[in-house]
Amino acid sequence: MQPIGFWTLVIALLGIIVASRVLTGWAWRSRVYGPRVAGRLRDAPGTRSLWRGFARRMPRTSRWVAARVDPRVFPGLPLTLMLLLAVYLVMLGGGLVEDLLEDNELHALDERINADLGVLRNERFVTLFGWITALGNTETLTAVTLVTVGFLWAHHRSVFIPGLLIAIIGSQLVTWAGKFLIDRDRPDFLTFAEAASPSFPSAHATGAMAVYGFIAYAIARDLDTASKRFELAYWAAVLIGLVAASRMILSVHYASDIAAGLVVGGFWLLVGFAVTEMLRHRLRAESLAD
Repeated sequence: MQPIGFWTLVIALLGIIVASRVLTGWAWRSRVYGPRVAGRLRDAPGTRSLWRGFARRMPRTSRWVAARVDPRVFPGLPLTLMLLLAVYLVMLGGGLVEDLLEDNELHALDERINADLGVLRNERFVTLFGWITALGNTETLTAVTLVTVGFLWAHHRSVFIPGLLIAIIGSQLVTWAGKFLIDRDRPDFLTFAEAASPSFPSAHATGAMAVYGFIAYAIARDLDTASKRFELAYWAAVLIGLVAASRMILSVHYASDIAAGLVVGGFWLLVGFAVTEMLRHRLRAESLAD
């Protein structure tokens, strides 16, 4: 299959980024309807009477449930949502591993996707993604992590450092354990890029998710407006997505390797968020007590 022209691919890539920015921006602005609907459901007469009956019959359980869904403190609704998302990611990752080990259909799908990506393997486009993929290699991520730790320490935001290190170390330990336990062969190397380690999951995808995701969170956490936080989160997601996609375009990873890497990185990113928010919550409580 003949690769598409370089500038056509670049324009298409920019178009995808712009279109997704518009769609995600619309979805972000629509988030205001969620709390309104939740508030109406909470204040409905039937809901309130049901909750009062539940509280009378099971006071301790009702207090525990109320604490878990309290949106005003991190150990309430935010932590509950993080735990639910973490459980979902574990189930998703487990399903990927099961499909990989027990079913040839996933491998056949991966091979088909890798072959179809041949239309993107224009020589100049591959070179471009060779630069992008370097943003996810071990040397780059290590340097970025060290600089980030230095900046956090210098700006008296060391409360973020444990969460950052947990996200990175945890995700890398799981990734490399998975690589050598599953020991999946790489796809055929169809470009200049090569790799010696097993294929599943992708360490580039895992590392980019953990490192760049946490940095975006650390910056966005104390920004003064929601729109600024959204912009930072979106462009961080674009960077992570480009690094992940580069591994498939360079034909050094299958699509399922990338998906597993993002799942592992996402899980440990949530762990890092939770640790950081718990530390911030504790420091805030201590300062109020003083």
